[in-house]
Amino acid sequence: MKLSDFDYHLPEHLIAHKPLDDRSASRLLVLDKNTGGIQHSQFSQIIDHLTENDVLVFNQTRVIPARLIGQKTTGASVEVFLLKEQTLDTWECMVRPAKRLKK
Repeated sequence: MKLSDFDYHLPEHLIAHKPLDDRSASRLLVLDKNTGGIQHSQFSQIIDHLTENDVLVFNQTRVIPARLIGQKTTGASVEVFLLKEQTLDTWECMVRPAKRLKK
């Protein structure tokens, strides 16, 4: 599996810019791993889709709007996504294309 397998186009109008006032009203996509069937639901109904052997993982990360687009001297495009400030002038980030980028 490659990281690029997770790249896809998401239209700007489908991106939530703030959470719903009632977070339990958030939409929930349910995938049946046996049949591949997809069902649309609401997060408030998540308990209806879990079994006793399921594990629920909570992700409490926060995203900051810090995506930098640049260009190498070769003309190639570079994208830097700032994740977390480590020190005053050092950031943890994701870079694309990471394999061909030099310090």
